[in-house]
Amino acid sequence: MKETLRKLCKPILAPFESGEGPYTYTRLNRSVLIALGGLFGILAIAVIAVGSRGQGWGFLLPGVVFGGVALVCLIIGFLGNDRAVSRIWGRR
Repeated sequence: MKETLRKLCKPILAPFESGEGPYTYTRLNRSVLIALGGLFGILAIAVIAVGSRGQGWGFLLPGVVFGGVALVCLIIGFLGNDRAVSRIWGRR
């Protein structure tokens, strides 16, 4: 199942998993990345829920941005290898 999901998410994972050389990884990095993705997901849902009650469509841009960040964080956190998690934090 995980390999099938990795194949589907390859366009997102490939830029973060590419590269050579050493990198610094700890398990805490992955845990914090998953928690951050969850928080951004909650924020996206909250923005869309509150914004949909008002007038206009101005709430969609922040909702989509927060949702996109949440999606990328969760995909890399759950499906990415150690290099991808390290690279998203900027540790090479």
